[in-house]
Amino acid sequence: MIQAQSLQMILQDGGMLDASKVRQDEAAAAAQKAGLAFCMVECDRARSRSAVLRAVVKAVDFPEFFGGDLDAFYDCLCDTVLDQKSGLLLWFSRLHSGDPTLQEDAEAILEVAANVVEFAVSNDRVFVYAVDHAGKHPDPEPGVAPTPYSGADES
Repeated sequence: MIQAQSLQMILQDGGMLDASKVRQDEAAAAAQKAGLAFCMVECDRARSRSAVLRAVVKAVDFPEFFGGDLDAFYDCLCDTVLDQKSGLLLWFSRLHSGDPTLQEDAEAILEVAANVVEFAVSNDRVFVYAVDHAGKHPDPEPGVAPTPYSGADES
């Protein structure tokens, strides 16, 4: 696990938090103690950029007019950081960045997050993001329909 001092430095300065070295609940508690808001983005069923962005919208409560492209993602994330007293920790849970259909989009989303770190610093806020990489989605089982993104049972 990540040393408490290193975690506190990241929560103070902003940037990417190595999710493989800290548990989500530990990061959330440390963020709260540091005065940062914590939002967890559930990405397990997301198989495209738009699905990941919908998961972010759900976790962060973006406005209805969110455009769903990377520029709108950047703008809304910057607004969200500014809306917080000190800043924000955004945790991407089970992002399938190793999935060939999502790999490039995941990189682009994380590049936007890195740009928001710079924005936050220049506005006296902190933005931290962590990514729990989940590799590739499992191959579908023959005769079994995949779970829809909404999680609802369609039968």
